[in-house]
Amino acid sequence: MSDFEIQIIETAVLAVVVTIIKLITRKAVNRLMHKIDFDLKRKRITHKIINFFLTIFILIALAAIWNIQREQLIVFMTSVVTVLGIAFFAQWSILSNITASLILFFNHPLKIGHQVRVMDKEYDIEGELIDISFFFMYIRDKNNNMITIPTSVVLQKTIVTKV
Repeated sequence: MSDFEIQIIETAVLAVVVTIIKLITRKAVNRLMHKIDFDLKRKRITHKIINFFLTIFILIALAAIWNIQREQLIVFMTSVVTVLGIAFFAQWSILSNITASLILFFNHPLKIGHQVRVMDKEYDIEGELIDISFFFMYIRDKNNNMITIPTSVVLQKTIVTKV
């Protein structure tokens, strides 16, 4: 059996293993979210986060299976980490919004459907929380206007919730 055939078999085994891991984690997350009484949107975000980490695992495993040269991989990985590090410290970057979304998701008692008020010096925003995505928080005000606020900005403001 040639090296190429072995690499194809290893790649197929990796695909099967990842599929099994994905099914197991999906069931576990659904069970846990049902027990904690989180809504459907939080389940979706959690599944997206798990899929992100599984994708990273797959890429690392494929690099090992297909014998990508270490030097090239190390240069690529350090470049990616450097760019991510710079982006995390940039106030208005996309990654800061994603990080803020995760913090709001896991560490703030906000739930879809709650009445919220985002307090600001100049203009308070008040209404029903419609959605929290990776980048924006969506609030419908009393005039039925949809207001979108970047999550990194929301994280810096005081939030008052009314159940």
